[in-house]
Amino acid sequence: MKILVSNDDGVYADGLWALVRELRDIATVIVVAPDRDQSGVGTSVTLRHPLRMTEIRSPLDGVIAYSVEGTPADSVILALKLVVKDGVDLVVSGINEGPNLGDDVFISGTVGAAVQGCFYGLPSIALSIAAFGSHHFNVAARLAKLLAGEIISRSLRHRILLNVNLPDLPCEELKGIEVTRLGERRYADRVEAGHDGKREYHWIMRGKSEWHLVPGTDVWALEENKISITPLFGNPDGASREFLESIAQAVFRKLVSSEKC
Repeated sequence: MKILVSNDDGVYADGLWALVRELRDIATVIVVAPDRDQSGVGTSVTLRHPLRMTEIRSPLDGVIAYSVEGTPADSVILALKLVVKDGVDLVVSGINEGPNLGDDVFISGTVGAAVQGCFYGLPSIALSIAAFGSHHFNVAARLAKLLAGEIISRSLRHRILLNVNLPDLPCEELKGIEVTRLGERRYADRVEAGHDGKREYHWIMRGKSEWHLVPGTDVWALEENKISITPLFGNPDGASREFLESIAQAVFRKLVSSEKC
């Protein structure tokens, strides 16, 4: 099995390498990710100036890694066209610091990277943890490994995108797993004005988020200390809700019963 890993926090982010450390137990892992933090760029693709991609020294033996001067979506496109021309079985984006829930998925660079994998006909996962400076990347990484194994073993090899969010908890404190729909998570944005001595400028500031706790949504699941798996794209015949539920429950049973939990 071969897995492409990207993210939007940058190629040196702790969450990315926690993810790779687990995934390399079950697959050949290739990392192609932005050279810097690209949070909030969504599905943006660079079309009007050239991109540079540089192989970097990987912190993990046996893992090839590249840094891209571009967006998460750029990184996945370059990876699939130039680095892994013979193809991959799965694209995983993350582990993102901070959740990607509800309306946020439309501006998430983490989701944007996974969207490109889906566009290329591949099963893809966007993985986020509901904290900044998380202490439980290891739980999210083990979940990703189990989920990847289930997807491949059940021959789910067509275009599908799963948006996965975890509470920042040790696995013994997780209350379950839910296949969810997108909820509403809105911000009270404000715009601050300033002047640099030559021109006026404006800075968009994200205010405190407002969560709508509707049962069955991703926002609700995290509030209940549960893992949320939200299908964003997919073939309904090959990835019905019942099929995803069976995968989710199998993954959760393995996660909480593992020796590492």
